[in-house]
Amino acid sequence: MTSDPVVLVAYQCGPGMGSVSQIGWEWFSRLALRRPVSLVTHVRNRAAIEAAGPLPAGSEIIYINTEWLARPLYALARRLFPRSEHSVFLISQLDFFAFDRMALRALRRHRAMARWRLLHLVTPVTLSAPSCLHRLGLPLVRGPLNCGLGDPPGFAKALRQESGWMCRLRGITKALDRLLGASAQAAMLLVATRATAEAVAPAHRVRCVPMLENAVDLARFPAAPPLPLPIGGYPLHVTFVGRLVPVKGLDLLLRAMQRLRMAGQPVRLTVVGDGPMRQPWQALAAQLGIGPDVCFTGNLEPQAVAESMRQCHVFCLPSVRESGGAVLLEAMACARPVIAMDFGGPAEIVNHEVGRLVRFDNAASAIDGLTQALSDCLSAPRTWAARGALAHARVAAHHTWDAKIDLAERLYAQVLAGNEALDEQGPAQPGIAEVTNVEG
Repeated sequence: MTSDPVVLVAYQCGPGMGSVSQIGWEWFSRLALRRPVSLVTHVRNRAAIEAAGPLPAGSEIIYINTEWLARPLYALARRLFPRSEHSVFLISQLDFFAFDRMALRALRRHRAMARWRLLHLVTPVTLSAPSCLHRLGLPLVRGPLNCGLGDPPGFAKALRQESGWMCRLRGITKALDRLLGASAQAAMLLVATRATAEAVAPAHRVRCVPMLENAVDLARFPAAPPLPLPIGGYPLHVTFVGRLVPVKGLDLLLRAMQRLRMAGQPVRLTVVGDGPMRQPWQALAAQLGIGPDVCFTGNLEPQAVAESMRQCHVFCLPSVRESGGAVLLEAMACARPVIAMDFGGPAEIVNHEVGRLVRFDNAASAIDGLTQALSDCLSAPRTWAARGALAHARVAAHHTWDAKIDLAERLYAQVLAGNEALDEQGPAQPGIAEVTNVEG
């Protein structure tokens, strides 16, 4: 374990509490095995963190309590947007503003303040969460950030159903970020996508370093041998995992399956997840005549999710607006090729070596592209099985949590070395943009 202690701020942090909270937890639990870490997180995460077992030696947790604001915000959001999980999430997380300022006060008073070498703000993963923590005077790393994604063409209705209009309000909080100065003062900004880098003010892009926000635990998502090839009448098995909300585009996949069925090409689909669109999409599958070929499992435990990925020939995420794409990396870890839409986070993960990106400009072209990709899986099954093997190799080399923390340690060293050089020589040193050892 290195001796340099760091502060890790993760407003969302806890095992099994959702995708962003899992990101915060993975950073803390793995980084604390390598160096002393003081985690600053919300008190709502305490039960899940304590249930995970003893903390690594040398680590500590500072809990910030803003429930006096968070609870009424959540209640208000539920009343205003009873059918939009996304809107409820956005409104209920506005207590981050109070969390951030309370965290600043707590850290200034902490007995270890003089020993900390670096501060890393991990979650939230958006520039729309402006922070004042740079006022501690520590070198600040922020991210990986994943934000700035625009709207896909041809899906205005789905975005309205998801209350996508609220995303435009994030422009106000981005202005606050510029005002408060956290991004301007950060020594390094980790950015997950090209859209995120473009959302950073041009003057600060020199300090951006690419890093996906998601990674995989290979113990939870081990590789599995391919299923029997879909030849001789054996059906192509497809798995989808995600919230059942309009932007996930499951209806596009169902319509592509109908076309294949009409062409005599057998496809079976397992849908893992739940949400407000479950019943409408079940009804659509029945209406299209493919109901018996589609299994809706509802939400599953993590081990069962991984098993559902291993029990398919190809994993498909037809989401038309996906900022991340963690499920793609998880399916790839299981040695399964992947199909996704050529937009947002999936476009940073998928290429022809590991699967297929579907280009689209409306629903019709999206259905055409999905139909072609699935048909290719049936006509060239050995090629697609080979893509699954390459997918696993890529994840194992670049996208495990251990690989991400290895990279973080190198970037921390770069930040600290640059900070020491600035202390000695003044501000004329080269910027962090010269870092070249980033994720593949």
